[in-house]
Amino acid sequence: MNAEDLQKLVTVKMPFGKHQGKLLADLPGNYLNWFAREGFPNGEIGRLLALMQEIDHNGLSHLLKPLRDASSLKKPPHV
Repeated sequence: MNAEDLQKLVTVKMPFGKHQGKLLADLPGNYLNWFAREGFPNGEIGRLLALMQEIDHNGLSHLLKPLRDASSLKKPPHV
């Protein structure tokens, strides 16, 4: 895990499935736990889902708030 991975959790959206389009940091715990039981996908998305599941499982999701806040400041204003 590195800082870039944590930043991706609050910027990368789920590319498939029931929660497609949601930020990885916003995925429900039961969905992340399902992946933990059934197996995470290969590649970066699987690695990020596993990281998010570990963070959620240990009750540490609140630690992503500063990254989430910083990320929202970088977005261009809505027109």
